[in-house]
Amino acid sequence: MLRIGLTGGMGAGKSTVARIFAERGAVLVDSDVIAREVVAPGTEGLAALVAAFGADILAADGSLDRPALAAKAFASDEARATLNGITHPLVGKRTAELIAAAPADAIVVQDIPLLVENGLGPLMNLVVIVLADEETRVRRLVEFRGIDEADARARIAAQATDEQRRATGDVLLDNNGANGDIDAAVHALWDERLIPFERNLRTRVPARREGEMRLVEPDPKWAAQAQRLIARLWVVCGADAVRIDHIGSTAVPGLPAKDVIDLQITVRDLGIADALRDRLADAGFPHKPHITGDNPKPTPADPGGADTALWAKRLHGNADPGRLANVHLRAEGTPGQRFALEFRDLLREDAAARAEYLDIKRAAEEKAAGLTGAAAADAYYSIKEPWFDAVFARLAH
Repeated sequence: MLRIGLTGGMGAGKSTVARIFAERGAVLVDSDVIAREVVAPGTEGLAALVAAFGADILAADGSLDRPALAAKAFASDEARATLNGITHPLVGKRTAELIAAAPADAIVVQDIPLLVENGLGPLMNLVVIVLADEETRVRRLVEFRGIDEADARARIAAQATDEQRRATGDVLLDNNGANGDIDAAVHALWDERLIPFERNLRTRVPARREGEMRLVEPDPKWAAQAQRLIARLWVVCGADAVRIDHIGSTAVPGLPAKDVIDLQITVRDLGIADALRDRLADAGFPHKPHITGDNPKPTPADPGGADTALWAKRLHGNADPGRLANVHLRAEGTPGQRFALEFRDLLREDAAARAEYLDIKRAAEEKAAGLTGAAAADAYYSIKEPWFDAVFARLAH
């Protein structure tokens, strides 16, 4: 199933977005609702809180008196740790139960107020952030929730900053407008990205973009997008990965490129890459079985000479149609693994090499103009691959 993390600061309008997602058919898992549920009267959670903090945290009707608990639980770091030690496992357990009960083709939206603060983004297939300016949020909290302005500002200051949220979010929804202004953007996100993302994930098909092979101007967001994908890949691979790197043209600041992020997972051997296949697919990175190696660039300096097995790899693609990406798995120390890193670093450090490569890319783009699919790819790479061979020989020396 597709797991979407939804968050935003107080007053940003996260609940509005959650409601629309639920109306469209999402399975909504609301952390705040669960947090109240696990300490309701008669629960083990409430009993544990009473045992830890005393019976005076109960209201007259036996329910939890939240202000009374807060006065005790936030009096010290030790008390807060006790509170978290009781409630967090219960919330986690109930969350897991709700997700496990969802249909296999579900889009699960986890509404998590502290998603950014708790570093939960890498556990999600996609993170959606609802943003609004601080003054807008303060006004909403005062007018619609009756919160004192000073208290509203203090609560906002205690949360993650908008800069931190932007760094975590794959999708940023601007909710500074009037009530209802954001609705169209949420519906478009559901129809154009989440529905096809879920389908690709379930059927294990990488997302692809039809049309011509075109370069776009460098996007300063590429680096952050790559880092979010890398964080998710680390969750999947764990100790099976030696390193995970952003490679290719999008890893070179200022260089025009196809709008496809390339990442490299370095593994000890390709047996590990094969063992990771299903785990990567389950996490949203399906295998591309038709590509099993790089363009061979053997030289006499290569161990094994012209043995093209040195250039073997495994390739996966991102199932998210909103962020195309290729994930190359190569064995540590092989020519292909080294070349991916050395070539990226050459382009970053050498302006002349960048200019030369851009000329080659423009020529490849021109040759592929008017073509689509395999024909476009063949035309495009027929220009680039010979140049790669020459650069590899240059780097080898």
